Amino acid sequence: MARNRYYQGPPSDHFDGTRFFNPGMPSGDRGLPDVLRWKINERPAAWPQSVPVTQTVPEPRVHGLCVTAVGHATLLIQAAGINLLTDPVWSERASPFSFAGPKRVTAPGIAFDALPPIDAVLLSHNHYDHLDMATLRRLHARDEPLMVMPLGNDTIVRKGVPGANTVAGDWGERIALPGGAVTTLVPANHWSARGTGDRRMALWAGHWIDTPAGSVYFAGDSGWCGGDIFRDIAAAHGSPDVALLPIGAYAPRWFMAPQHADPDEAVAMFEVLGARHALGIHWGTFQLTDEAREEPVMRLAAALDARGIAPERFIAATPGETYSFAPVMA
Repeated sequence: MARNRYYQGPPSDHFDGTRFFNPGMPSGDRGLPDVLRWKINERPAAWPQSVPVTQTVPEPRVHGLCVTAVGHATLLIQAAGINLLTDPVWSERASPFSFAGPKRVTAPGIAFDALPPIDAVLLSHNHYDHLDMATLRRLHARDEPLMVMPLGNDTIVRKGVPGANTVAGDWGERIALPGGAVTTLVPANHWSARGTGDRRMALWAGHWIDTPAGSVYFAGDSGWCGGDIFRDIAAAHGSPDVALLPIGAYAPRWFMAPQHADPDEAVAMFEVLGARHALGIHWGTFQLTDEAREEPVMRLAAALDARGIAPERFIAATPGETYSFAPVMA
């Protein structure tokens, strides 16, 4: 049996002693035959080489609750004076290499040097479009933020970012953040790997973030898979003020469904969670899959219209845009 290089711990309902898994869900594992079938038989849509972005300069601190889209799954969450970053990627490529792999189509919506001081970084899993070591090194050198992540990812981060202030947790674990905020690691239907020999050896998760200015659910990467985990999240935590939900990187469905939701499924997540507002993320920055760049936006609009949901409640987040959310009135 292979040895887990990142985490040693007792078996659980989602860890077999060597690898993590999604209990009761279809496996997201895809071998070489599946990849070859995809690449030989499917045809990706053509994407533009670049899309203009108007970068913004955020306020240093915000008393209310707002979210600024940087691109893909990178978001600046500002709440009650606290500054959080999710899955920060400022590199040109989502890849272990600087010369190959998916290249940015949109510049970051915030220039790195224009970032306010970052108190904590929330990581969802170790895929290169979510865990970018070069960016984490820059953040550590500048701000030394707390970095919170699922089990096993701390081993990866500490190796790549010596001295990093890391905290790792299992699904359901609450971790205190600066400024009186708390994140709870919640399940996601996904998987993990940094190379060819470490599949599912580090855990993946979403973050449920409670702040003095409101609650934010960051889904990270997740398939819908019937929606049970989202029903469980809502039962445990209630309805978020803001849900950050993936709407892109979903085609072809036979390959991607267990690991990436499409826009229709993202709207189902929104409904099951009972979210007041949502931002669609994980689209339009890196071409990872076959759908056209703008297709997630159009399909999101159609899904909202079909369900009679006001479009301003669920917006496809655009890099450089800041979305402010009014506090809930008692």
